[in-house]
Amino acid sequence: MNSTMHSGTEFFGHPKALVICFLTEMWERFSYYGMRALLIFYLTQHFLFSDEIAAGIFGSYISLVYITPVIGGIIADRYLGPSKAVVLGALLLVAGHFGMALEGTKAIEQMGATGTEVIRDPFYLQVFYFSLGLIIVGVGFLKGNISTLVGSLYTREDPRRDGAYTLFYMGINLGSFLGAIICGFLLQYKGFSWGFGAAGIGMLAGLIVFIKGRHLFGSAGLPSEPALLKQPTAIGISKEWSIYLLSIGGVIVCWQLMQSPAVVGGLLGTTLVLAVALVIFYSFTKCAPIDRDRMLVCLFLMSYQVIFWSLFEQTASSLSLMTDRNIDRVIFGFEVPAAAFQSVNAFFIITLAPLFNILWLSLAKRGWEPSTPTKFALSIIQLGLGFLVLVYGASVATDPTQVAIIWIVLLYLLHTTGELCISPVGLSMTSRLSVPRVVGMMMGCWFLASAAGNYVSGTIAAMTGSATVGGEVVDPAAALQTYLDVYQSAGLYSIAAGLLALAIVPIIKHYMHDA
Repeated sequence: MNSTMHSGTEFFGHPKALVICFLTEMWERFSYYGMRALLIFYLTQHFLFSDEIAAGIFGSYISLVYITPVIGGIIADRYLGPSKAVVLGALLLVAGHFGMALEGTKAIEQMGATGTEVIRDPFYLQVFYFSLGLIIVGVGFLKGNISTLVGSLYTREDPRRDGAYTLFYMGINLGSFLGAIICGFLLQYKGFSWGFGAAGIGMLAGLIVFIKGRHLFGSAGLPSEPALLKQPTAIGISKEWSIYLLSIGGVIVCWQLMQSPAVVGGLLGTTLVLAVALVIFYSFTKCAPIDRDRMLVCLFLMSYQVIFWSLFEQTASSLSLMTDRNIDRVIFGFEVPAAAFQSVNAFFIITLAPLFNILWLSLAKRGWEPSTPTKFALSIIQLGLGFLVLVYGASVATDPTQVAIIWIVLLYLLHTTGELCISPVGLSMTSRLSVPRVVGMMMGCWFLASAAGNYVSGTIAAMTGSATVGGEVVDPAAALQTYLDVYQSAGLYSIAAGLLALAIVPIIKHYMHDA
C-alpha cells in the first residue's frame, strides 16, 4: 500500500508523513552540521593537530559517515525496515553527540628531546574518537533510510517526487543553518562542550519527533519480513537483537578506524569496488532490460558525486580554516565566528530551494525541464565557478593576507546553486531509477559515492596545509596564496569535467528510457 493512501491526509499537496521526514532530518542535520562546524577547529585548536593531520582525520570521518549508509540500507531492506533503522540510528547519534561534549583538557605544546611535542590527554582523545564512532554508525542507520521513506510516499511516476525531495532537502539545510549558527556562536562565547552539547539536544528532538509520527508511514516503514527478526540465532537471541549488538561492534570498529586514516582509504576503495560489482551483477542477473539500463545509468551518475563532494566539502575543512585566517569577518564592528560561516550555504539552500522547486515544476509543465544528467553537469560547472570567483576576489584585494567577505559569500552562493542541481535531484533519481526491492541498497551506494568524494576532499584540504605554531599561522600571506593556488586548479578542473558531462547527456538519456 502506498503510504500516501494510508495516511489519507496531505500537507500543501504532499503526504503529511513528509513533514515527519522533514522535521526528523532537520534536527538530525542540526546535530550533524552543528558538530561538523566545530570539528576542524576542535582538531587544530583544542587537540593541536597540524592542518595536514586534521584534514586527514576530518576526511576519514566524513567518508565513513557516507560508507555506513550502504550497510544500514541493506540491513533495513532485508531485516529491520526503515522505521526501526531510523530509531536505532537516532539513539546512537544522541549518545555520540553528548559524548563529544566531554571536552577534557586542552592539548599543550612543550619542548622535548626531539623538538616541540604536543601533549594530549589520552582518555579524552579516546572519548572523542569513540563518540565519532557512535555518530558514524548512527548516520549509517538513519540517513539513507529516512531518504528512502520520503521516496516510499510516492509512486515512481509521481511528478511531485523531485519537488518533495527538494522540500526535504530544505529541511536538511534548515537544520544545517541553525546548527552552524548556534553551535558556532556557543563555541565563540562558551567553548566546545557547549557547542557539542547543543548538537546532542538537537538530535534528541529529532528522535522524539520521529517516534511520535512514525505511524503516518503505514506499511512503508515496517520490516519486509517481520518473522525474520524473531528467528533465533546461534547465540540464543533473536536476529533483531543480534543486529543491535552488531551495531555496537560497528561502533568499536569505527572508533579504531578513526585513528588510522590510511586504513579508511583502503577500506573505502575496497567497499566502492565491491558495491559497484554487486550493482552490476544484480542488474545483469536479476533485472529486465529496461530496469537494467536504468540501474546502470543510476550507478554511472553517482560517479559525479565524487567530483562534486571532493571540492564542495572544502567548506568544513580548508575553507573554514581559510575563513578563520584570511577572510575579513568584521561586519559593522562585529566579528562573525568562522564556524558560523558554514551556515551561509544552508541559508542559501533555505531561500533558494522553494524557488528551484517552483522552477522545476514550471519548466516540467512546458516540457523544458533539464534532464537529471544535465542538472548534474550544471552543478559541477557552478562548483568550479565558485572557486574561481574567490580566486578573483583575492587578486583584487588590497591586503595580501585578507579577502573581503563578499567573495566567500559568492562562492557559497554558486556552490549552493550547484548543490541544488545534484543533491536533492540525485536522491530523487536514485529512488526513481532503482528497482524497488533494492532501493535501500542503491540509496546507500549514493552515499558511498559521496564518501569517496569526502575522502578525496581531505586529501585536497591537506594540500592547502599551512605551517602553524599553537594553531596560529606563521605567514598569513603565504598561507593565503597556497589556498588560492589549490582553489584555482580545482575550479578549472571542475568546469572542464562539467562541460564533458554536458556533452554526453544525450547518450545517458537514451539509457534512462524516459524515467
